[in-house]
Amino acid sequence: MAFADLGEVRLFHTDDAPREGATRTPLLLVHGFGADSHDWAFHIPDLVARGHRVIAPDLRGHGHSSAPERGYRPRDMADDLVALLDHLGVERVVAFGHSMGALVVSALAVEHPGRVAALVCVDPGYGQPPEVAALFPRMVEGLRSGDPYPVALANDRWCYTPASPGWLREWHRRKILATSPRALAQAFAGMYEGDDQFGARPASDAYLARRDCPVLSCWSAVQAASAAWENGLFKHPASRAEAWPGGGHRLHAERPAEFLLVVTQWLDEVDKEISA
Repeated sequence: MAFADLGEVRLFHTDDAPREGATRTPLLLVHGFGADSHDWAFHIPDLVARGHRVIAPDLRGHGHSSAPERGYRPRDMADDLVALLDHLGVERVVAFGHSMGALVVSALAVEHPGRVAALVCVDPGYGQPPEVAALFPRMVEGLRSGDPYPVALANDRWCYTPASPGWLREWHRRKILATSPRALAQAFAGMYEGDDQFGARPASDAYLARRDCPVLSCWSAVQAASAAWENGLFKHPASRAEAWPGGGHRLHAERPAEFLLVVTQWLDEVDKEISA
């Protein structure tokens, strides 16, 4: 069934099984702020064909999932994912996360390390430098104004390059408009506000250094400088962060074939270890 009732929240998800006998580590694909699991439609068929079970949920307040009154911080949404994995009988995954989703899967790896074999983080929302984070209080205020959509849509403009296709811009405009206003107001604040936030530096450094699993991070051209910063945080020798020249924020959707090639080659490198 495509919906999982997990107590406080009802999560929409897809769960695609590989051919019989395939034994690769299951994959958990997590979208970003104001988006939904359709972001991974470009990738799911190929990943299933490679022998992975692929689970792609809509986070609370996004897509087809329910929108509880609270619980939109990355750790809260990571707890939702643990509940979903328990519901599906899945113990350990390779977790992909885009943007806000990279914070959610990183929280999953830090708070529930036994559930995560490796991470793939796509233009993460974490590691924001002080000059960028200084802009966020005004944005949070706007998102809490009662009508968060103009602010969320204005923020979406930075996500693209001149080469970004028009359909991608329109697709995500419609995703934002379909996101619960409660989720828009609380999820962005949850990444960057409060004593327990780890979306902005220096809090990002200490929290992300607690990830013990292999991590592959792909950074957009706009955030390219963060690749060098993140490479200094990794513990596992198979981890690496790389910048994608010309890549927009949604580089996995803009360049799906290239993204799949990079990710699957890296997964092959670490597969023996994470499958042990």
